[in-house]
Amino acid sequence: MRDTFVRTIVEVAKNDKNVELITGDLGFGVLKPFWEQCPDQFTNAGIAEQNMTGVAAGMALEGKTVFTYSIGNFPTLRCLEQIRNDCAYHNANVKVVCVGGGFVYGSLGMSHQATEDIAILRSLPDVAVVCPSDLVETEEATKAIAKYPGTVYLRLGRGGEKRIHEKLDNFQIGKAIKIHDGQRVAIFSTGAIFEEIESAEAVLKEEGITPVVYTFPTVKPIDREVIEKIADEVDLIAACEEHNIIGGFGSAVAEVVAEKPHKATLLRVGLHDAYSVKVGNQYYLREQYGIDGKSIAKQILGRLGE
Repeated sequence: MRDTFVRTIVEVAKNDKNVELITGDLGFGVLKPFWEQCPDQFTNAGIAEQNMTGVAAGMALEGKTVFTYSIGNFPTLRCLEQIRNDCAYHNANVKVVCVGGGFVYGSLGMSHQATEDIAILRSLPDVAVVCPSDLVETEEATKAIAKYPGTVYLRLGRGGEKRIHEKLDNFQIGKAIKIHDGQRVAIFSTGAIFEEIESAEAVLKEEGITPVVYTFPTVKPIDREVIEKIADEVDLIAACEEHNIIGGFGSAVAEVVAEKPHKATLLRVGLHDAYSVKVGNQYYLREQYGIDGKSIAKQILGRLGE
């Protein structure tokens, strides 16, 4: 995802001189194509993410479309006041890019684990929250948010995520993407955890269950139409995320499902109101906290009583 984002933002910036990229003093090896090809549209703000966000807001209010770039919680939670007061309140065209959502930087401990960011950014008025699931969704999302008015949060994995789509012809902010049809169960996911959904599907199919599967590259605005439709068709919706279940993607789905009667009940799969006290790579931590493929399938089967 990270390399796809950089490749895409280079092309966007070459075609639009109003696009700017600001980094918080990292990612130079990855960002090299950008500062080589668009040197006048690149700024290193130093290890000063709050200042980076304030500068981005000022540039945006002068007519620029500004992408800020850092890892984990650094461009989001560290800069929350600046995002809220300087960017979102003024509807400034600042696109906050986090590389390393969830447990990507798990070996560096909870300070680098972005597991509350969706909930917090989603709570800010007029801030869109975009969490692509593979490199194709990342490319389309990057192009889309460059044109999307106002402040946007783009939450990425790091790299090596499995490709889901060959291409997407009609990507839209606020629209879920159907992977395939099924029955009884629907699995909704956001972000790079989709690779675990495929593993969960394999287990479920051994039990005779083929779930409906959707990715939600946009958490806010959420695709209410798809959620309501599927909630009337299946017995169970499992909303899966590499994030705290409180306030995150599952909560966004729950808000829609709870507003009117539906057939389906909801299972939220994610961290259960906890910080990770364990250290290890992304896959190890997913397993430890019950969001790997086998654990997701086990939770779904348990809810179905099978």
